[in-house]
Amino acid sequence: MRMMPKRVKFRKCQRGRIKGNATRCNTVAFGEYGLQSMEPGYVTAQQLEAGRIAVSHFLSREGKLTIRVFPHKPVSSKPIETRMGKGKGETEFWVAVVKPGTVLYEIAGVPEVLAKQAFSRVAHKLPVRVRMIGRRA
Repeated sequence: MRMMPKRVKFRKCQRGRIKGNATRCNTVAFGEYGLQSMEPGYVTAQQLEAGRIAVSHFLSREGKLTIRVFPHKPVSSKPIETRMGKGKGETEFWVAVVKPGTVLYEIAGVPEVLAKQAFSRVAHKLPVRVRMIGRRA
């Protein structure tokens, strides 16, 4: 199932720019280990889903995975070989805006070695550099 909002106020939005570090969603809250981004970028709904599937296949019903980000931002594009003008293109996909320090995934109920292996599989599917962090005592 594709991750996207049920409804939005506006169908299309401007690009904006990602600046600064994450001030919220930057610590492990629901699990024992988290996957934290180290650079800004956009993570698409397909990439988030691919990471979720990779972890669930690897852990095979062990532990609990929590996804901490949601793709709220629509990205539009115009068809190929279309002339300039005629307005903004239609929404192609949805992305989650990720700042440095944002925790993307969390895992609970598995040992650290398994969590590290699972997160390494997820890291290959993400467009941003990430690192594994643990819960603060």
